Amino acid sequence: MNTGDTLIHKETTEKIIGAAMTVLNSLGPGLDEKIYERALVAELEAIKAEVSQQENFPVVYRRKEIGRLIPDLIVDGQVLVETNVAKHFAQAHEPQILGYLAITGLRVGLWLNFKQARLQWKRLVR
Repeated sequence: MNTGDTLIHKETTEKIIGAAMTVLNSLGPGLDEKIYERALVAELEAIKAEVSQQENFPVVYRRKEIGRLIPDLIVDGQVLVETNVAKHFAQAHEPQILGYLAITGLRVGLWLNFKQARLQWKRLVR
């Protein structure tokens, strides 16, 4: 699945999707999403990607910090990645990732689903 402009950070998103496929093929489907997240970090680091895990971003409203946003991963300082183990992609995931992009200032997000034997993914561009 693909949404938005395919040119922005194309190499990085392809690297992430390939790493996620390697993880899923190795571990199989249906495990806890944090296991996939940690395995994806290990796989990305093995291919020399820069990975930030569980980085904190302030959520500000009317100049007041009202909370913290903690996305799963940010790869090469360019692409926000959310890992899931969900029955299927739900429309609710799209606005969540777009909101994360707005808060982090990033332009590209990937939603990865490790529930099935074949990786599901959605690329979103803000």
